[in-house]
Amino acid sequence: MSPAILLPEGYKYITAPLVSLGWVLLWQGLLVGRARKRAGIAYPQLYAEQAECKASPVALRFNCTQRAHQNTLESTPIVVLGTLITGLKYPLLATALGSAFSIGRVIYTLGYKTGEPAKRIPGAAISNGAATVLLLSATYTVYQLFQPL
Repeated sequence: MSPAILLPEGYKYITAPLVSLGWVLLWQGLLVGRARKRAGIAYPQLYAEQAECKASPVALRFNCTQRAHQNTLESTPIVVLGTLITGLKYPLLATALGSAFSIGRVIYTLGYKTGEPAKRIPGAAISNGAATVLLLSATYTVYQLFQPL
């Protein structure tokens, strides 16, 4: 018989922000597809060229929407890892921070996709703050796990 893995009480709650992050990423991907179609940017071109953005606000909004999605993808491994590890000792903290990250990413995306990059800053502050605290919390959790009993 395999040894059982005992998870702390409340660990189940960390699943909510992790799944919500999946939904945020799916929503962002749909926004990118819609913006790509409106801008007429064909695959496999990742972004509209600078000249296209200067000539067309729709192309600029596509780039901003694409960047919001890409930036979220870049942060996702840190947030998932931080949530899973922090949750081993502090599941409610991990749940709150993971949730804050997802909410921040929605605010970030709604601001950025306007084509005015400065409007992404409130969401960036929320999500980047949550990601940073998650990574610090995960680091502290690992430190605690290696301490003698």
